[in-house]
Amino acid sequence: MAKTIAEGFNLLKQNLEITDLQEQTVSDRQLAIRKAISAEMDVLDSFLMGSYRRSTMIAPLRDADVDIFFVLDPKYYATDGQRRLLAQVKLILDKHYTRTWNINPDGQAVTLIFHDFKVDVVPGFYRRGGGYLIPDANRNRWIETDPKKHIELWAESNKAHKGEFVPVVKMIKGWNKAHGKLLSSFHLECMVRSALQPTSIGSYPETVRFVLGELRARVMQSQDDPAGLGGDVSGYLTQADRSRISTACATAHSQAQSAERYGSAGWTAAAFEEWRKIFGDYFPAY
Repeated sequence: MAKTIAEGFNLLKQNLEITDLQEQTVSDRQLAIRKAISAEMDVLDSFLMGSYRRSTMIAPLRDADVDIFFVLDPKYYATDGQRRLLAQVKLILDKHYTRTWNINPDGQAVTLIFHDFKVDVVPGFYRRGGGYLIPDANRNRWIETDPKKHIELWAESNKAHKGEFVPVVKMIKGWNKAHGKLLSSFHLECMVRSALQPTSIGSYPETVRFVLGELRARVMQSQDDPAGLGGDVSGYLTQADRSRISTACATAHSQAQSAERYGSAGWTAAAFEEWRKIFGDYFPAY
């Protein structure tokens, strides 16, 4: 329960966090997976990546994917070897885990399903000129990416915004999840980062309202990978998808405007109702 808008947003922030106990479980499990792969393949480097490593993962953990990247010796590389590489990784994991799923839907990882969360194991190689190559087994190609650069850029943005960038990203991701995951996690994070780069973060209510307003137009446009390798990260959306999601952003923006007006007028309960329309149960009851 909360009695003020500020208390409501503080509880929202808390409700989006992964707990310390979950952090320890993730740490123990990813170390075991690293050990299993490294015992049977020549691994040049391995590291956590994705929203967990960018500190933008939101609760509940059971709905999230923890991503581990393995940089392998070039001897495992073949121009047309994407599916074969993933099958090799799966074979190793099958020896240690009985609930290994096959190649995940985007054809870039082998997914381990645990009772409390999933782990995506992503094999890849160093890319000449920087970054990495990861398999796309569905399209028989190699994708250029640089997850370490993403981690660095997100950390810089959080520092520039005095630690408030990550909480705002999580709030917008909370809206996205509460409304059926309209957008991919990484695409959404990229748009939020772009929207906030030229401005400063004020209060959470006004910043959330501002970002939702920005998303109305940004979702209609392409969004380049900020690391400079991945191309347009919005390419999974059709024009119809973009229009539908832009409308959802406009609705949420209007609700945020109403919530701010109610809050300014002292109608706190009404403001809470509007914020809960945006964030669902992530936002506390009044």
